[in-house]
Amino acid sequence: MRNLETVESGELTSAGAAEQIERLQQAVETVIRGKPEAIRLAIVTLIAGGHLLVEDVPGVGKTTLAHALARALRCSFQRIQFTSDLLPSDVIGLSVYKQHSGMFEWKPGPVFANVVLADEINRTTPKTQSALLEAMAERHVTVEGTTHPLPAPFIVLATQNPIEHHGTYPLPESQLDRFMLRLRIGYPAPVDEERILRDREYADPLDELEPVMSAHEVVELQRAVAGVSVDDALVQYLMRIVAATRASEMLDLGVSPRGTLALFRASQALALGEDRTYCIPDDIKRLVVPIFAHRIVVSSRFSSSLRRSEEAEAVLNEILKTVSVPL
Repeated sequence: MRNLETVESGELTSAGAAEQIERLQQAVETVIRGKPEAIRLAIVTLIAGGHLLVEDVPGVGKTTLAHALARALRCSFQRIQFTSDLLPSDVIGLSVYKQHSGMFEWKPGPVFANVVLADEINRTTPKTQSALLEAMAERHVTVEGTTHPLPAPFIVLATQNPIEHHGTYPLPESQLDRFMLRLRIGYPAPVDEERILRDREYADPLDELEPVMSAHEVVELQRAVAGVSVDDALVQYLMRIVAATRASEMLDLGVSPRGTLALFRASQALALGEDRTYCIPDDIKRLVVPIFAHRIVVSSRFSSSLRRSEEAEAVLNEILKTVSVPL
């Protein structure tokens, strides 16, 4: 395990990493008012090397959050507006035949960027949704037997409306599992909504947001995450939570091993942002719901008036109450 005090390529210390993360947090907060936890979770996803799914009702800032995070990074950026007629080749690219040379030329799609905003991902068909699978999991795209690597860092920031809304195609479990973390933004408090109005009285703060972190710095932070220590007692605590989801009679589908790894890595990233070289139980507890809720399936026998996502969150909160926390 690498020590954070001697990370290669720049001597990135834990304090230096926390300072960079805080600078990124503050930059995004100039655009997204009153939602520090949502911003922190988005940054955790970025430096943990995962992908983020932002699910909420229209108009609360899902796309704005993705845009703000992308603009705060000095990285290549592409936005894909998912619609019902979008094709897989519109996402990953295609080989075009050149008559004058008699050869095929590769034309990369918008997925070939450091930050990819997949806007309203559940507005397109499952065939096009699945085009993102290999890219998100493997960091490369294979077309006609040729593998094309994606740039580093690479993160997909996807937004979607709740699946109960009209005109949506629910993401299958295999696709949902590719997202490290799902978050909801929610309506702003009145005082924050008033600040939003004032912020946009003369100009859009998003237009004035300057990059505060380069692609190289993001990669260094992602490497530094692996140096955060996780005690064996915390690993066992995490595993007990995972086991409880798989044994719960309220769930038809428990957490996958990919979900277990996501919680482990995200806990390290959260600790790094808090200027710690070690994880604590609160890191895991804080991340269980946003990382596990979209991975589990609540049994129809225990359905209620709540939305599916809210049912999953309620079950996870009950599980957290039953699993003993290491001292």
